[in-house]
Amino acid sequence: MRIYRFLTGKDDASFCHKVTKALCEGWELYGDPQYNNSGVTSASCGQAVTKEVEDQPYDPDKKLVDY
Repeated sequence: MRIYRFLTGKDDASFCHKVTKALCEGWELYGDPQYNNSGVTSASCGQAVTKEVEDQPYDPDKKLVDY
């Protein structure tokens, strides 16, 4: 089963660390990063990531980071 997460945050070093941590945990980048700078003081960004996990039933109550 492939699971999907969309990481978001302010466009700063902490966001880069969040994405790097996900990559170290076996997540893979999915698509291009997204940016939003709609007049706020700092830009926000997002990055989709996916991860292949062993076959198991999908549980919407389970946190994706627990797979």
